[in-house]
Amino acid sequence: MTHLQAGLSPETLEKAKVELKENPDTLHQDIQEVRDMIITRPDIGFLRTDDAFILRFLRARKFNHFEAFRLLAQYFEYRQQNLDMFKNLKATDPGIKQALKDGFPGVLSNLDHYGRRILVLFAANWDQSRYTFVDILRAILLSLEAMIEDPELQVNGFVLIIDWSNFTFKQASKLTPSMLRLAIEGLQDYRPLNYGHALLPGEGAAMVEYVKAGKRIPRRGEIGLTSEEIVVFEQAGYVMSGSRHCHMEAVRLRMENQIYSVDEKRALASFNPEKWRIGKPNKP
Repeated sequence: MTHLQAGLSPETLEKAKVELKENPDTLHQDIQEVRDMIITRPDIGFLRTDDAFILRFLRARKFNHFEAFRLLAQYFEYRQQNLDMFKNLKATDPGIKQALKDGFPGVLSNLDHYGRRILVLFAANWDQSRYTFVDILRAILLSLEAMIEDPELQVNGFVLIIDWSNFTFKQASKLTPSMLRLAIEGLQDYRPLNYGHALLPGEGAAMVEYVKAGKRIPRRGEIGLTSEEIVVFEQAGYVMSGSRHCHMEAVRLRMENQIYSVDEKRALASFNPEKWRIGKPNKP
């Protein structure tokens, strides 16, 4: 074990070896291979090139040198293209401070059974009167930058859970395709993080393209079909992955409405109009 692996438990060391192909005997050579590629991108300012920093990107791409370098380049390219996003990126920034207070992100104290850190976002908590969507994204980026310093999380990764319950149309109207692209690029495609394979590399950016074009996003079971082909199959009577999801969502909403109706009826049944009639005493 080298000093770069200090802080890893024996279990995580074994996991890094088996799942990430991390070899302590060639670790410095792997890092140098990535560092040597930096000269191929003179258009990017690589602000950090130390061993520990590059190691994050190797772990995020299972020690594929080319993919690790591409991710490293994308990381700094994203920062160059969005300079305002990273100005005063501190917890004391008013917008970031308000977003953090509302749980963007909420970080659970316990890890899951794979050793991953769990982040939870309740979308309905977004108070648009106090901070913007960009403030939320900045708060999340700041939190991730701090957490990824932990070598255990570099190996084990994160779980990101987003709860869209009670997210209003007014809130959704503030989410433009450009904002979604900014978020997906910053959180998924341009950052040395492992989200437990919730999305494949580049999959998030592809979703944004569908949203931008106003097309139906293919679900995992429909990969290989265009939006137009999926619609044709649905019109022919085939039950596609996405339409099955929509059907089940409709069933869920209908069942919820039925439950709410029963509650309302029960409340009405217990209501005593005589009790609330003004100017007339209740009958004995």
